Amino acid sequence: MERDLPTINIEGTDFIVDVTKLELREKSDQKNIIAFEDMLNVVDGYAFEYSLKNKNLPGLFDRESRTVKISEFVILDPIGMAHKYNHPVDGIKDKSDFELMVNQQAYDMRVNKGILPTVEIAGHTFYVDIRMDMLRPKDDFLSKGIVFSDIENYYDEDKRTYTIPYNPKTHEFREPDYRNIKELPKDLIAVEFPSERLLDRIGWNRQYGFELTHGLVKQGLELQFAAKHIPWEKTFLVDLIKSNLKTEKSQQKDVEKLQQTQPKKSKPKGRRM
Repeated sequence: MERDLPTINIEGTDFIVDVTKLELREKSDQKNIIAFEDMLNVVDGYAFEYSLKNKNLPGLFDRESRTVKISEFVILDPIGMAHKYNHPVDGIKDKSDFELMVNQQAYDMRVNKGILPTVEIAGHTFYVDIRMDMLRPKDDFLSKGIVFSDIENYYDEDKRTYTIPYNPKTHEFREPDYRNIKELPKDLIAVEFPSERLLDRIGWNRQYGFELTHGLVKQGLELQFAAKHIPWEKTFLVDLIKSNLKTEKSQQKDVEKLQQTQPKKSKPKGRRM
């Protein structure tokens, strides 16, 4: 059932509180949006820099800005939060955004029971072990696994994912011979999975000195992931193979030209009978 969304006044301007999209929209100009992802978690709410001129986040040279703090969304719109997270309105009176937006069962398993997140790669399960800097294969003690520091060059900052060559038999990261490769690998596949920070946010926070709950409200919390199988045709390998074949063909031509310019050697005469 549609209802009028609540509003909040920020420095004289009314903003609609939309918990479905987790954003604030200026009531008189609904294209002007302050997104939840641009806010910082503070005690009992969120804070952000606000431009009095732009009525949004300030620009680089904007001097007319100030820090604004707003309450948690469960306070700003309890009805919307109850509907969004399938709780009765009366049942969220004493709950925080963290308790509603973060899987509490997963949080308990990770923090209190020490259960590590897992990633399934081509049918095999790996533990996300931030402390050991690796994806550690389950039930395969002969495998070296996938060490994060070994795959740094395969990280996509925009997508926040790794796409790596993977040996499904040895359960390991393995690079083909890029310099000499002439055809798509038959013993390797390409797989994609999130960064270690997304795979185990709590482990990452613990490793680098953040509060255990840092970032969970925005990122959520999962304990099970599955890597995507990426066809080789959708990777850089196709162009690399073409380049290698082109280089090989060019080198062959150079060899043939060199052979043509060299004087022919006369055959030695055999001994006469």
